[in-house]
Amino acid sequence: MTIATLKDLYIDQLQDIYSANKQSLEATKKMHEKATSDALKEALKAGVDGIGEGIEQVGKIIKSHDAEPTGEFCKGMEGLVKEVKAHALEADIEDKDVLDASIITQYQRMTHYGLAGYGTVVAFAKRLGLNDDAKTLQTCLDNTYSGDRTMTDIATGEVNKAAMSN
Repeated sequence: MTIATLKDLYIDQLQDIYSANKQSLEATKKMHEKATSDALKEALKAGVDGIGEGIEQVGKIIKSHDAEPTGEFCKGMEGLVKEVKAHALEADIEDKDVLDASIITQYQRMTHYGLAGYGTVVAFAKRLGLNDDAKTLQTCLDNTYSGDRTMTDIATGEVNKAAMSN
């Protein structure tokens, strides 16, 4: 896709988020299976649901602009998913609490990538006068922030403390 206008860049970035969400969804499902803390498992399940909702909403927005959601492959998230595999899914971590702490770390790295992407497209949508898009994307951004805060609460409330005691 040639990027000549802010609208072109907006669509490109939406496609990037769509691809990133698809990749992070699969990684989050796998981390959910591997997590041991009940609170973490619950938060990861909520993350799977939230990412799925983001995929649906972003896909609808892209299609409303006569573009295909699959127009871009997010190399940034590809790298983050490789980190998830190396440091959580395939890591040789015997202590379950340390493993949970590593899962939170990797999930939050993916989440922060999502925060940057959603923040950018919200700003673009507002500048382009796409108020309905901006409202939907702001909800996605807010939900992503909420998920990140939940992970921080789990880490600081139980997981990191348990990991320290072993």
